[in-house]
Amino acid sequence: MANQEQLPWDLTEEILSCVPPESLVRFRTVSKQWNALLRDKTFIKKHKTKMTYRFILATKSKIYSVSVNPEIEVLDLTLDIPALEPPQLPRRLMDCDGLLLCDMGKRAMVSNPWLRQTRWVEHEGDHSGLLFSGIGYDDDNRYKAIGTHWRQLDPLKTFWKTLDFLSDAWKEQRGVIKSSGTSSNSTTEEARPVTMHSTSGVSLNGTWYRVASYNETKYLYFIVNFDFTKETFNQFCDLPCEDNKHDDALVLRVFMGDRFSLLKQSNLTKKIQIWVTKNKIHKQDGRYVEWMNFMEVSVPNLPDLVQPSYFIDDKRLVVCSCDKDGQAWIYVVGNNNLISKTKVDHGVDCWPTHCSFIPSLVSVPGGKREEAE
Repeated sequence: MANQEQLPWDLTEEILSCVPPESLVRFRTVSKQWNALLRDKTFIKKHKTKMTYRFILATKSKIYSVSVNPEIEVLDLTLDIPALEPPQLPRRLMDCDGLLLCDMGKRAMVSNPWLRQTRWVEHEGDHSGLLFSGIGYDDDNRYKAIGTHWRQLDPLKTFWKTLDFLSDAWKEQRGVIKSSGTSSNSTTEEARPVTMHSTSGVSLNGTWYRVASYNETKYLYFIVNFDFTKETFNQFCDLPCEDNKHDDALVLRVFMGDRFSLLKQSNLTKKIQIWVTKNKIHKQDGRYVEWMNFMEVSVPNLPDLVQPSYFIDDKRLVVCSCDKDGQAWIYVVGNNNLISKTKVDHGVDCWPTHCSFIPSLVSVPGGKREEAE
């Protein structure tokens, strides 16, 4: 066995990038080299691109994984979730760059189900009006969460807070929304209240993004981002579609690991448009974002998409949405046709909160107590 030939390291790395996360966790004990590889951010990102999308659904008692390949498969995810009662129920579920964030009011759950890691974060005092909105990290790879007061960002008031995962400390923030390319010396003319669109945001490479509009031009939507290093909001780029209404579905997602996709469903015509960005997204280069019309769908029997989550599978659009009774459905659309419509059974409660998600190797950032242990 001493003369046993070993695979080249680059081939070993390529094979490991295709192994499911739950198996890779056990492989960390093989050697120091393997352990270092499985914690390397470049490898984690490469591994994520090899995994396939699925939907995560959260109810008052369970978390489910719903995959579409091509049949619908519903699995319970084993997480440390106590029995929940109002008002501590899942309000929104977000994919934050490989981590799941489930907002439950005064506290939130941060987890990676495939690594079986869960952490609870809570507000100090009474912050019932604050929504856990996203997770990102600064230039030192220090993870932070952002919380916003309801939907409006008023620059004349304290309208957001950040939580440092390492210190467990909340920090109040105050400032203005800076336009793309503006300097840090913003004038009072830029201090205009901003309203967030009803759908949640998305995290990409440590930066949090969300669809928003200025109050006086509430139908002219654009994308804002939050820089966790400078701790500032910035007007990032315009949306590719015009004539947006408040009741239209406008859902921003990550596309191909480093770009954006945008789903718009008109509340009036029910027509769906999918736009994708042409190049990689960099948080400083919003002025240079170019959008391409990727798909248009006009299916007569497709219902209103209520707070939808979605992903793009090759040239198919896969959407999760609830009907008028709160039952979750998976719709698969392609070539301007509704390919399939499947009800999510398996005992899932009505009105689950949900998001699309790719299994990842991103570890849940621990606080002081967890790191000491």
